[in-house]
Amino acid sequence: MARQGKRLKAIYSSFDRDKAVALEEAIAIAKANAKAKFDETIEISMNLGIDPRHADQMVRGVVGLPNGTGKTVRVGVFARGPKAEEALAAGADVVGADDLAAAVQEGKIEFDRCIATPDMMALVGRLGKILGPRGLMPNPRLGTVTMDVKGAVTAAKAGQVEFRAEKAGIVHAGIGKASFEPGLLLENARAFVEAIQRARPTGAKGTYVRRVSVSSSMGPGVKVDIASLSAGA
Repeated sequence: MARQGKRLKAIYSSFDRDKAVALEEAIAIAKANAKAKFDETIEISMNLGIDPRHADQMVRGVVGLPNGTGKTVRVGVFARGPKAEEALAAGADVVGADDLAAAVQEGKIEFDRCIATPDMMALVGRLGKILGPRGLMPNPRLGTVTMDVKGAVTAAKAGQVEFRAEKAGIVHAGIGKASFEPGLLLENARAFVEAIQRARPTGAKGTYVRRVSVSSSMGPGVKVDIASLSAGA
C-alpha cells in the first residue's frame, strides 16, 4: 500500500470524504487544497446512469464555459484559400491542407483542437487512426466540421470544452484553474452540468446523474450533493 505524504494527509484530514456537500462548498474545498507548485486545474466528474457501448446511451457534446478554462488551447484547422486566411485571422495556431496532413502523419500534432471545412474531410478522414484515438477527429455534431471557421476557432480559444462519456459512464472536464475566483468556478461548473443534462440520451433509464465529485489536479475528490447541482439550489 502506497504511503501518504504529509501534504495528502493534511488534505484528507481537512474535510469528510464520505460526506456529500453542496457544489459551491465542494469547489471551495478543492480550491483550498490545491497547493501544488503550479496552478492546478479544478475538475468536475459525473458518473451517469448510462452504458456508452449502446449508441442510444452515448453522451457527447461541447459546452462553452462562461469564464473560460484558464488553459491556452492550440487550434489546428484544415482549410484552403479564403477559409485558411479566415482561420489565421481568427487566431488558429496551425492552418493547412495537404501539408498539415503530412505533418500529422509524421507525428507532428501541434494542436489541442482540430477544425476542418467540409471539403477537407476526404483528406482528414485518412488521418482517422491518428486523430481519432487522441479525440481530435473533427465532427459536425461538435461544430468542428464547419464553414464558420472564424466562429469555431473563436469558441475553441474562448474556453469551449468537449465532453464524452467513458466506458464506465463517467464524463469529466476542467472547469478552470485554482487561481479563479470561487464564483467563476461555480458558474463554469453549472454550465457544464446543464450541458450534461441537456445531452441526456434517449436510451438513459432511471437515475441519470448518479454521483458527482470535484477535485484539483493533485487533490482528492470531494463528493457533491446531487440536489445542489441546479442553479436555484
